[in-house]
Amino acid sequence: MTVSGPDTWPPAPIHTKRLVLRESQARDRPAIIDLFASEEVGTYVGGAQPREELERTAAAIPGRRFGFFTVELDTAMIGLITLDPHSAAHPGHSRPDLARTELGYMFLPHAWGHGYAAEACTAALDWFAAARPGEPVVLTTQVANESARRLAAKLGFGEVERYHEHGAEQWFGLWQPPGASR
Repeated sequence: MTVSGPDTWPPAPIHTKRLVLRESQARDRPAIIDLFASEEVGTYVGGAQPREELERTAAAIPGRRFGFFTVELDTAMIGLITLDPHSAAHPGHSRPDLARTELGYMFLPHAWGHGYAAEACTAALDWFAAARPGEPVVLTTQVANESARRLAAKLGFGEVERYHEHGAEQWFGLWQPPGASR
């Protein structure tokens, strides 16, 4: 895997066994709107957003920023991975003493249950570990989202704490890159 400097974007597309992680393109806009408008996807992330509003407000190329990967299967976008700043200025629970970056992911419902999220998140974390050696990553999900907690464990995130926010119990985990001290 070729890695650019820690803050250069976009990196070259990342190829896994079945997927490609790449920079967002204009052709991804309809699938990204579908993703954010999906009732199923919105279950643990604050609900679906109104499609009409998304159609009106979504950028021509959504997510064109550092840490935003479109996940592609057979040339079709099936989800996204984000590596976003995690700091006291970030809304929601924050533990900047643990990490400066938070992993997020969302996949279209037809892509669930095939291991794509694990494959894509592993590739994104590998890229991140090479781009920012030694830097840990955090992840937050609702405790009720059992599949997300299973994926977090599979990826190597360890539970740091639970807390109540947004009307639900939240799970907060930490991932240390290979070779990093805990």
